[in-house]
Amino acid sequence: MARRLRPVELDFLDSAPVRLVFTTTMRARPAAVYQALAEDVTAWGTWFPAVSWARPTHGGAGREIKLRAGVRFGETILAADPAERYAYRVDTTNAPGVTALLEEWRIDPGGDGSRVRWVFATDGPPPVRRVLRLLRPGLGRSFRSATRNLDRRLGPPRRPGG
Repeated sequence: MARRLRPVELDFLDSAPVRLVFTTTMRARPAAVYQALAEDVTAWGTWFPAVSWARPTHGGAGREIKLRAGVRFGETILAADPAERYAYRVDTTNAPGVTALLEEWRIDPGGDGSRVRWVFATDGPPPVRRVLRLLRPGLGRSFRSATRNLDRRLGPPRRPGG
């Protein structure tokens, strides 16, 4: 059963009790990465292994996400800055214990491609915070797998010998 989380704003990215940050480089250009994140929401399940399905809601101002593990999120988009940043707050979820959750994807030009940073900012009671911190390695693997898949989907083909 979905329950409502505490509404947080973008400043929660810096003040969250649990803040997990992951970065990678991609061959794809920032505009293509942004388009895949923010505009092609229904395709998330094709490149992000943890996502079963995704769909935009409220005319693109929100999203519904279902993970393969059965966890669901109802989200509100807080920042959609083309080729730079995409951030959303989780408003409702069936995940136990979490009281607030905000995610930000920051996209910067890097060489011939992009540098991508994902911030997972969350809160919950102390035992939940400990568990969330223990999830860091798994979330990191999920992020790296997703960005590799997305890069293969978006990036230019590798040159022979390159």
